[in-house]
Amino acid sequence: MKETKTINTLEVLKEVLKTEIAVLLYFNTNSCNVGESLEPKIRNLCNTNFPNLKFYTVDINFSPEVAAKCNAFVEPTIVVYFEGKETIRKSRNFGLHELESLINRPYQLIFE
Repeated sequence: MKETKTINTLEVLKEVLKTEIAVLLYFNTNSCNVGESLEPKIRNLCNTNFPNLKFYTVDINFSPEVAAKCNAFVEPTIVVYFEGKETIRKSRNFGLHELESLINRPYQLIFE
């Protein structure tokens, strides 16, 4: 399993979105049990099905300016960017299969 990459400043966010083709931002806090249990499942989905999709976490409590910039005020929130553009946004209640099918189409267009 890959190491957890964290974004905690706007500068890092800007650099990641500029240099990476596909990025998934996972917004969460340590106090959210749902978010804590969902994170490894989503990370595994990315590693297994979407190896070119880079997974980053953002702690809403420790990086409020990054959360504000991405309009991520509830936990968990997932924002997926392809080529620097927000393509998918999911908050609170969503399923892994739903997320997988949403990611699949733009991912296939770019990487295959």
